[in-house]
Amino acid sequence: MKYCTVRLSQPDWMLHPMQRFIREESVVRYEELQAWAIATGDALEYELFYVEAAREPYEDALAAVDSVRWYDLTPIDDDSFYVYICQETRGEDVRWREAFAALNLVVIPPIVYDPTAAFYMTVVGSGDNLQAMLEGLPDEIDVTVRAIGDYDRRHAPLVGDLTDRQLEAVEVAVDVGYFDVPREAGVRDVADELGCAPSTAATLLQKAQARVMRRLTERYGRTAGDVSPHVRALL
Repeated sequence: MKYCTVRLSQPDWMLHPMQRFIREESVVRYEELQAWAIATGDALEYELFYVEAAREPYEDALAAVDSVRWYDLTPIDDDSFYVYICQETRGEDVRWREAFAALNLVVIPPIVYDPTAAFYMTVVGSGDNLQAMLEGLPDEIDVTVRAIGDYDRRHAPLVGDLTDRQLEAVEVAVDVGYFDVPREAGVRDVADELGCAPSTAATLLQKAQARVMRRLTERYGRTAGDVSPHVRALL
């Protein structure tokens, strides 16, 4: 079983009005589509979004979208909320979704939008079907493959950036007590288990810890900046 993480950037005419809102207005700091369902027979779809944005202008923009039948906005705090939406399926969306039709593929949530309204998605399936999906996407969509390989959700999302050797070093360090408090083993003990020099073991551990801590704070912390830390983790 393979996975492919891609960034899809649609042309203006294909954008959903809320994607255009993300692109043109500096209101949305972060948005992800967490779950969705498409009703058969009545061309409706139901979607759950997590959003970090100024609530009032976001809700005003959402209420003006013709395809939205109804929505339910649930505040989390002053800067974030969930939005449950029922909307009509747009022809523009059907166009690119056809690349998935008749393929044994699963999209792994969330789908994350960046400030340009492009979105990142991870798709799981056979290598042949993933290749067929990429080839079947409309030419108008700019496609960037961010990652591809054997799917293993155990190591996502926090350690997804680690190399196999870095992850091995962390696992060994845990086993020998390097991370215990008080510490029961040192870098040399980790190096002995890995069969490498202590300096190499130290570098592996330092890089692994730096990447995990950065990913942790980017995903769950509150960092100032125009680009959401959630999105920055994908760039």
